[in-house]
Amino acid sequence: MKKYEKIKITIIGAGSVSFCPSTVNDIFKSEKINSLPLEIVLMDIKQEALDASFAYAKQMRDLKNPNAKITATLDLEESLVDADFVITAIEKDRYHYWSQDFHVPRKYGFRQIYGENGGPGGIFHTLRNLEPMLEIARAMEKICPNAYLLNYTNPEAKLIEAILKSTKINAIGLCHGEWWGVFHVAHMLGKKMEEIETEASGLNHFACFTKIVDKATGEDLYPLLRQKEREMPKLKNWDHDALSRILLRTYGVWIYPGANHIGEYFAWSDAFLASAAMQFFYDPAEESPWEDKDNPLEFIYQINDLFNRSWETEMSKKNNDDLFKMAFTVSDEEEGNSDHIQSSEYGVPIIEAIVFDEPLHVGALNIMNKNYVPNLPNGMVVEVPATVDGNGIHPVKTAKIPTAIAAMITTQGAISELLLEAYLEKSRNKLLQAILLDPTVSSYNNAVALINDLFELQKEMLPEMHWHQA
Repeated sequence: MKKYEKIKITIIGAGSVSFCPSTVNDIFKSEKINSLPLEIVLMDIKQEALDASFAYAKQMRDLKNPNAKITATLDLEESLVDADFVITAIEKDRYHYWSQDFHVPRKYGFRQIYGENGGPGGIFHTLRNLEPMLEIARAMEKICPNAYLLNYTNPEAKLIEAILKSTKINAIGLCHGEWWGVFHVAHMLGKKMEEIETEASGLNHFACFTKIVDKATGEDLYPLLRQKEREMPKLKNWDHDALSRILLRTYGVWIYPGANHIGEYFAWSDAFLASAAMQFFYDPAEESPWEDKDNPLEFIYQINDLFNRSWETEMSKKNNDDLFKMAFTVSDEEEGNSDHIQSSEYGVPIIEAIVFDEPLHVGALNIMNKNYVPNLPNGMVVEVPATVDGNGIHPVKTAKIPTAIAAMITTQGAISELLLEAYLEKSRNKLLQAILLDPTVSSYNNAVALINDLFELQKEMLPEMHWHQA
């Protein structure tokens, strides 16, 4: 077990308006981390983004820990020197390309929703982020091979699997989906989150609770959850809960986090997502949406956004200046030093647990399956609970998941494997195999056309891949 005399944390993708501010916040709100000499390095590929995050981090440093060292750099290798922990949250022109991931598959008749982690859109999202994530991992192998990589970048499972199969670094995937799953289940049960205990098992953005019990008494709460679900109005929280409710009735378990994420992995989910037709809506008779990256299409997360605009939806409509101003602004609460509550993200608590050898239970991490989920294949990345301490990450073996859910997830594991092979072989043929496996894909001809179409639209971002004769 390593004894830490100091802590160096590198944040790559420091211009991320979703994760960088919350990560910097969490670091400076950790009394434990700030009890040791602390260095934070911010790294991004865009100077504008880096400047905004650097200014924000310095403000937080001055308020919370003036002795902390903060640097910013555009140089990846420089940022990794002597790093103990590397946190990644990367994405370039997110909504511009994400709108293509959503619309192009649907143009070819594939019943895909959302387009972030599953479906053909999720596959191309992986291809855009795979090369830079592997570049980071390989640089870590050379410069800081013993550091932990804590990744927030999506598609989480596919990227972590590629990194673990291609490098020797210690990489884990982090996602707050499980936290939101617990939040919604507790709300339905009429209990506080801390009053229930769950066991999560499955795939990132498509995992189930194999156990929901009362923490004090050990009572199985699934019978009560089923009763509460039946008593709920049929249309309540439709875009978030409707699909999980149908899955509970069908398969007997609660699947999280919400319809737009869960539904990416099968074709019939669009009936349970009212906002699907509104995501990145445009009029093709009058608009050419992908000609101007500075004016992305409006992003609809779920139907409630029409009445109560979510932060992420508002962000999708802003230009870069507005984005950075909204995200990297020190709040009145922070300036007044009154708020010591960390976010729901697991990254900083994991760092605390490792550095100070204080055991921590984490509800869900993305790691390589080694019999942790008994009826999912070994060698694919799964989402399971874990304990963390000074000796590292210790995944917890979970109960079997329902056979039908396991079959759906196993298919996604095969897609991930083929996708990595396609990337390494630079083969569109192997990519076609992966896409034809996807449950939302219904036409060979259209699958080929989709590949060619997206490679043309996203040629600045995609790795080199070619058609090869057999």
